[in-house]
Amino acid sequence: MLGNFTYCNPTRLYFGENALDSLGTELTQYGNTVQLIYGGGSIKKNGIYDAVIKILRDSGKTIVEDAGVMPNPTAEKLRNGAALARNNNVDLLLAVGGGSCVDYAKAVSVSAWDSDAPWEKFFVRMESPTEKIIPVGCVLTMAGTGSEMNGGSVITNHATKQKIGHVFGPAVFPKFSILNPKFTYSLPRYQMIAGFFDIMSHILEQYFSGTDDNTSDYLMEGLLKSLIHSARIAVKNPEDYEARSNIMWIATWALNTLVAKGKSTDWMVHMIGQSIGGYTDATHGMTLSAISMAYYRFIMPYGLPKFTRYAINVWGVNPDGKTDEAIAQEGLSAMETWMRDIGLVMNITELGVKPDMLDGIADGSFILDGGYKVLSHDEIVSILRQSM
Repeated sequence: MLGNFTYCNPTRLYFGENALDSLGTELTQYGNTVQLIYGGGSIKKNGIYDAVIKILRDSGKTIVEDAGVMPNPTAEKLRNGAALARNNNVDLLLAVGGGSCVDYAKAVSVSAWDSDAPWEKFFVRMESPTEKIIPVGCVLTMAGTGSEMNGGSVITNHATKQKIGHVFGPAVFPKFSILNPKFTYSLPRYQMIAGFFDIMSHILEQYFSGTDDNTSDYLMEGLLKSLIHSARIAVKNPEDYEARSNIMWIATWALNTLVAKGKSTDWMVHMIGQSIGGYTDATHGMTLSAISMAYYRFIMPYGLPKFTRYAINVWGVNPDGKTDEAIAQEGLSAMETWMRDIGLVMNITELGVKPDMLDGIADGSFILDGGYKVLSHDEIVSILRQSM
């Protein structure tokens, strides 16, 4: 039975080849000073930086540059960015990049005017914002995280070997997001493919929970089938606009909070994957792919009906004459074949995980109870061993 819920998503999206044309209109709603947030400089090579700077200047904005956001933004970078925003009395945080830039911008937005230490307040104590929140806008250059239409922010603390996410409320969602699929073309192949699995994992984390006949599950099955199809095309031709636009749109809907409604949701793959990232700084999507097969094969017996449904409805497994367990196993095997075909990392050893890290990674994995099995520390260690 679908439970009671409230749904609100305040983000305005502009999608398509001409989406950036709407940035100037959006900028009229904010004050004079814009903190321009971006990563290592790829947007300067592909022309996106120049296009955004021109619009900002034509709009009469004062630009405060905040470059160098790393793929796993750190607590130290967050402290510096918050100080930059506060010292310049910034009116808008404009993230131009992938999900890490957007995650970082959200964390800066709640931290700039808060005297408390942001890592401790938001990512350790998991407190809600209590001070002024600076608005966030986004020009997306990578499809995967869904950060363009949600309140999630993930920050890494190298000193403590922790990578922790905080899901903020609608006040922290980007006010607007600009999505031009062509802006994702120049992404390195490894990052592109990692993004594809991040999308899949977001959907599976929500799909593999609950036992009711939930509309959200039907929506997710459609998203998964579209993703599987489009990813196969995109790995062969990264500039196939139809495939890349479908993937970009799927990524947004996978984690804009809609399909989670009425679901308990799991998120243990992300908890373990983020803990791996805290130790290795590995690419997020690849930490998820490296442990997913071991994790799903472990929990499959506890949620067998849903795994059977997944095999039939998503992977087209023929159920005739087969047990539910055989059907479910065949579905997971089809998933593994697809993962290998598109070039995902399939073991954590490749990401730099060593046997002496396993207990620490398990300790750093938040244990959640929304999926089909609440894991123990030893079970997480076992899954990690199977993933090596």
